[in-house]
Amino acid sequence: MSSQNLPQSPESPLSSEQSSEQSSEQGRKPRVAVVFGGRSSEHGISVVTAGAIMSAIDRTKYDVLPIGITRDGRWALTADDPARMAITDRKVPEVDQLTESARGVVALSVDPGSREVVLSEPGAVPTALGEVDVVFPMLHGPYGEDGTLQGLLELSGVPYVGAGVLASAVGQDKEYMKRVFTSFGLPVGPYEVVRPREWESDRPAARKRIMEFAAEHGWPLFVKPARGGSSMGITKVDDAAGLDEAVEEARRHDPKFLVESLLRGREIECGVLEFEDGPRASVPAEIPPVTSHDFYDFEAKYIDSAAGLVPAPLTEEQTAEVQRLAVEAFEAASCEGLVRADFFLTEDGTFVINEINTMPGFTPISMYPRMWQESGVDYRELVDRLIQSALNRSTGLR
Repeated sequence: MSSQNLPQSPESPLSSEQSSEQSSEQGRKPRVAVVFGGRSSEHGISVVTAGAIMSAIDRTKYDVLPIGITRDGRWALTADDPARMAITDRKVPEVDQLTESARGVVALSVDPGSREVVLSEPGAVPTALGEVDVVFPMLHGPYGEDGTLQGLLELSGVPYVGAGVLASAVGQDKEYMKRVFTSFGLPVGPYEVVRPREWESDRPAARKRIMEFAAEHGWPLFVKPARGGSSMGITKVDDAAGLDEAVEEARRHDPKFLVESLLRGREIECGVLEFEDGPRASVPAEIPPVTSHDFYDFEAKYIDSAAGLVPAPLTEEQTAEVQRLAVEAFEAASCEGLVRADFFLTEDGTFVINEINTMPGFTPISMYPRMWQESGVDYRELVDRLIQSALNRSTGLR
């Protein structure tokens, strides 16, 4: 890879000396609230990812406050027990399995002058859990990764890891993500968007439009939720007979869906991490063809642990090009902190961007940490760098 993209120093945005001075002034270690779970279909993998993050946080430098959001949206104080947050017997964990109280509710003040977190239980005096210095929002999908949680944290004046409101929303909605990329001259593949009203009020017309798209670009097609992740709700459709079922599967996750053509080529991923001098790209990785699955779906990613190739077997020119495009995508969407950018290297040798993920899978075996491990930033350092970067960044317009 080009040397300009490699991390030049393990120093975090706030040096150890600065961190010590900050802690000394406060009289305590910075408190990191790890928020996970949530109302999206990616609830379980969010719990898994948060467990890995909590295991990696340096407890000599930080206090950790684990806050789980149940599937029905209740914020709950949970056990600080990463061992219970792993996939077991091919099943992902749930926040409800970890809560300290079946009815207790955790609340964060929306007063920017106070970062106090309070636990309220029926019939009891609210319990102050202390102030939070930074939030690590390990939520995937809607109601967490899409700018909603980021907006709450902006109102509360609490710094947080990762993209802001706009970038989170753009990174979650595949339609507008592609529109932004196109406006910046980044190459995207053919796609068609079907909005809820179109499908619900005139299904024959919407279906006709999809069939015209298939006639132009050929089968198979991919039908996917517009605002989802972890490959959930995505179906590879080989012909018209499977279309309606695929649409209903996508709409179980999001009433708006996309139809994309099959891009023949290699799947390449690249991590972007914000350093003191701006975003840099990791060595890229390749997702090899998954023979036991139709495509790189949820089970292939998280259950069967399909192995990616890190670094990807690319030429120096190809590596430099995908790194350049990854950083351009990061900048185009106004991202902060981190991004995983996913590409296809097509048969004619050009890169086409598929999507970005503003809070990518973050277990130690996930592709984003593996790419940075190969680039010289190990998992614990990666977590620490993201926390320090967030602590050093104000909320509000910036």
